[in-house]
Amino acid sequence: MEQQVDGINEERLTQEFIRLAEIASPSFRERGIADYLKHRLAGFGLEVTEDDTGDRIGGDTGNIYTCLPGDKNSPALFLCAHMDTVNMADGVKVVFKDGVFRSEGSTILGGDDKAAIAAIIEVLEVLRRQPAQHGDLEIIFTVGEEQGLLGSKHFDCSRLKSEFGYVLDSDGDPGTMITAAPAQNQLDVIIRGRAAHAGIEPERGINAIQVAGQALARLPLGRIDAETTSNIGVIQGGKATNIIPDSCFIQGEVRSLDRAKMDSLTSKIGSEFTRAAEAAGAGSEVRVTFKYPEFHLDRDLPVFRIAAGAAGKLGLKVSYETSGGGSDANNINAAGRTAANLGIGMKQVHTTEEFLRLSDLVADARWLWEIITSL
Repeated sequence: MEQQVDGINEERLTQEFIRLAEIASPSFRERGIADYLKHRLAGFGLEVTEDDTGDRIGGDTGNIYTCLPGDKNSPALFLCAHMDTVNMADGVKVVFKDGVFRSEGSTILGGDDKAAIAAIIEVLEVLRRQPAQHGDLEIIFTVGEEQGLLGSKHFDCSRLKSEFGYVLDSDGDPGTMITAAPAQNQLDVIIRGRAAHAGIEPERGINAIQVAGQALARLPLGRIDAETTSNIGVIQGGKATNIIPDSCFIQGEVRSLDRAKMDSLTSKIGSEFTRAAEAAGAGSEVRVTFKYPEFHLDRDLPVFRIAAGAAGKLGLKVSYETSGGGSDANNINAAGRTAANLGIGMKQVHTTEEFLRLSDLVADARWLWEIITSL
């Protein structure tokens, strides 16, 4: 028997999430899920548009936008979720047992961010069957979020009617709201050494990997302070064990809620690689890419008051948190619209141990319904 809570249909929501999770959509390959969502949204009678972001970022898909018209005397509102996932996304098979969604074990589940998409689709289903007063409801499904928020970076926020809205992309429990999140710099470093035969004449070579390692040993990594983190996540170099490697590529990042701290630490890390290269007679190239800006929001803003009131009505624990990660909210806030990032209950994301509780998925949909109808 289908269970319904405030119009939210648990069985329908369960099946929607499973369908979404089993559509592979790693970054730059979101075409399958985009076509599915365009079909679903058109089924609600909505006009759907897709922008040219795919062409601009080297992907196969653009951002999707639609608007459900509402009462012009009620405030407009936007909801945003991203369609892409990290890799390990091909061949997802969802196992639903004891109220918990997991993958069969060799892939991610994809609750980041398909739990959010499923909740949004369910709310649209309820609005179709159980009309309620609301303002214009704008829906944005972005691409390339996992690659540095690329979709929202290229989305034209000037087309939005809404002054505020919600990004659904935090791992906190439903009721969690993100009031601040950091900016991010990406570092790409190349150390250029000199190749030589490792057994016959190693003295002629300059080992680029060793030079990089000398710099790495001096880097401040991990949790730097309450606002700042840094990480080296990619190291590539060498062709064979009998060749002194003449090149090593290193990629890392620095994040901080304080832009000046982020830039200072980024400069320090780059200088360590330059210094190590110079000391060894090697060359170096350091490229820094600013990925996205930080945001800081006052919890007294309407976007939080409305969400907190809706959560309280549902008995959800209201929590205001600072995030260490970015989301599409970073770019939307920078574009002049107020975006709060909401917790949707996804757990151990980006791993094969990822899971999602149905109770949290239902709470996500109920929370959205209360937010929309409270306006």
